[in-house]
This record gives sequence, C-alpha cells and structure tokens, in this order.
Amino acid sequence: MVNCDHYSYRVTWSVEDEEFVGLCAEYRSLSYLDEDRYAALEGITNLVKDIVTDMEANGEKVPEPIAEKSYSGKFQVRITPELHRKLAMEAAEENVSLNRYVSHKLAS
Repeated sequence: MVNCDHYSYRVTWSVEDEEFVGLCAEYRSLSYLDEDRYAALEGITNLVKDIVTDMEANGEKVPEPIAEKSYSGKFQVRITPELHRKLAMEAAEENVSLNRYVSHKLAS
C-alpha cells in the first residue's frame, strides 16, 4: 500500500486559468485548480488518494513515490562527438575528470 503523502506535489499559478494549479509529479495527467493556493494543494492530494484507492481496488499497479525510489547515481547521455570533445577539453583545463566536470555543470 502506497503512502500518498510521499508523492511529489507542487502548486503553481496558471495564467491561463487565473487560479492556482495543484500537480503531482507521479501522476502527470492530474491537476486541481482553485483560487486558493492551499486548497489547490489539498485538492490534488485528495484527488491522488482517490485515484490510488481506485487503482488498488482494481488490482492496478500504483506508481511508487519518487522520494522512495532508489537511484544508482549513474545514467547515460548521448551527445555529439563535438560536444564530447569540447567537454573533455574543458575538464582537462580545470584539471578534473570529465565525469566530475559534467556533474558540476549539471548541478549548477
């Protein structure tokens, strides 16, 4: 059973709707609009809880909260040979490994 409080929620302003919109990263197709920021958060949270309850009742696979997933710290990115060369030269100029250089660039 999934703890719905562990999902990744956020609230942002919708210029188009002129209301706050509550969103959940694990359920990208869901949203909840409200004039009040806190009501939008409560609305999306309750909507997700209803969806999870329904999915569990129907034996569907419920998404794991991002916060509870394990990550290895590794992923592959395909880039052009030219960019690879450029990054390798910049890393060499900084006297660090390419991995450390790219990690720093991504973090900043």
